Amino acid sequence: MNLLIKILYLISKLPLKILYVFSDIIFFLNYIFIGYRKKVITENLTRSFPDKSREEIAEIRKKFYLNFSDYLAETVKSFSISENESRVRMQHINQNIFHEAKAEGKNIILLAGHVFNWEWMNALARLTPQKNSHPVYRRVNSSFWEDQMKKVRNKFGNEAIEAKEVILNIFRNKNDGESIYMFVADQTPHVSHVNYGLNFLNQRTPAFIGYDKLATRMDLVFIYCEMKKVKRGYYQVNYHRIYPDGEKFTENEVVRKFHKHLENTINKYPDNYLWSHRKWKYQDSIKTYDGES
Repeated sequence: MNLLIKILYLISKLPLKILYVFSDIIFFLNYIFIGYRKKVITENLTRSFPDKSREEIAEIRKKFYLNFSDYLAETVKSFSISENESRVRMQHINQNIFHEAKAEGKNIILLAGHVFNWEWMNALARLTPQKNSHPVYRRVNSSFWEDQMKKVRNKFGNEAIEAKEVILNIFRNKNDGESIYMFVADQTPHVSHVNYGLNFLNQRTPAFIGYDKLATRMDLVFIYCEMKKVKRGYYQVNYHRIYPDGEKFTENEVVRKFHKHLENTINKYPDNYLWSHRKWKYQDSIKTYDGES
């Protein structure tokens, strides 16, 4: 394992333009020969965009494979990318929102989707006035890969927290405007935790609702992270504050609003979403369905 870590780190030190050569090779092999999860991707796209023709679906799928290959190369680069390069390649827009939350004395919940490249948001920790930045991660079956991705997310002053521990951590710590918690919030809940679902991309969609407990019980600032791929190797993330309709968030309100924001982003940049994700596999297990979302 130590040898593998060293090899990965050495590869990550290569310039991105070289890593993108590997990305092109991966795309060619994947798109022409392997067809990684092609059936899942095609089904997800077809159900999400029922008005698009087969040709349009095929074009989105092809561009997805290109972006996915770049994502793999960029994830490898994450092992050694410098703070300066990260800032150049990921532009953070509307940073005033973090200063407003600090002035209000409220901690922040960042809600991002699986839009490329969410893994490159880590340098945000050096740009905000908050002292503490906590990316939230899920345990994976491979302890090796979990350790490596945790190291990546701990860069630039971040302190990653495992998903099962984060809610309790937030409740226990002082809500003083000094902490940011970064969720990739469109995770698919385990089938045993599928309670709430909504209409997302024209489908019954099981929704992860752990952060909703925070919205209804604590006075926190919720921010949607809108990711945009400007060109190869360069991204923008624009931060939008999510406000309740009334004085406080009602049950599942922030969940609905996050998914509406994410749906708008995906409709604008459909090839930049993680379509190989089996997001809809537990839709028949939904107990409470909000079909109006």
